[in-house]
Amino acid sequence: MENKFAVLPRHIAIIMDGNGRWAKQRGLKRYEGHKVGAEVFRTITQYCIDIGIKHVTFYAFSTENWKRSKVEVAAIMTLLRQYLEEMRIRFAENEELGCRIRFIGSRAGMPKDIVKLMDTVEKRSADKDKVFINIAVNYGGRAEITESVKEIARGIKRGDIDIDDIDEEMIGARLYTAGQPDPDLIIRPSGEYRLSNFLLWQSAYSEFYIDDVLWPDYTPQDLDRAIEAYGKRDRRFGNAQ
Repeated sequence: MENKFAVLPRHIAIIMDGNGRWAKQRGLKRYEGHKVGAEVFRTITQYCIDIGIKHVTFYAFSTENWKRSKVEVAAIMTLLRQYLEEMRIRFAENEELGCRIRFIGSRAGMPKDIVKLMDTVEKRSADKDKVFINIAVNYGGRAEITESVKEIARGIKRGDIDIDDIDEEMIGARLYTAGQPDPDLIIRPSGEYRLSNFLLWQSAYSEFYIDDVLWPDYTPQDLDRAIEAYGKRDRRFGNAQ
């Protein structure tokens, strides 16, 4: 697809929000909202690939989402399982796209069969480098930073790291997104004005775009508007000029 944007972000991060409200507005069960949202996720993923976005991160399930009802959590896990099975089956197509899939977040407490499928999808796409898709599952930004600090502390205890050597680069190298650029643009559908514990370290200089559209109604045209708005921003990274 021909590039139609003046400026294209290298890395877009999306908080997929509004599934439950979308379902409630239509008198449906929350599961139905997540089901439609999962289809939108597939559509937007493919569109990002088509327009040339190199890195895309989707916030799918947070560490706080376990507090939701058992029925809703089970439904989300079922949808994740179906997606992973689909990725495993469509491996040849993914290989042609050159898409690397990574699941960022903690595997602790996740269903064992889902963890196994995650590992399979990641390993089979590990050598791809055309497009990088991160899916945040059982993810929390504070927990991610905490784990990075713990890893550094273990290095100090072993004598591999000196305290004076600790810097931002060292912390960043131990985050789930190590080796990838920080998100240029973070999009939150549903009209909420908060990060919800998403990419707290990585978002230091990200541009934010809030959209009132609920995620199940989100379209490539909505993404176009966000990218066009991003292209008009003056990104100075703290520079006064």
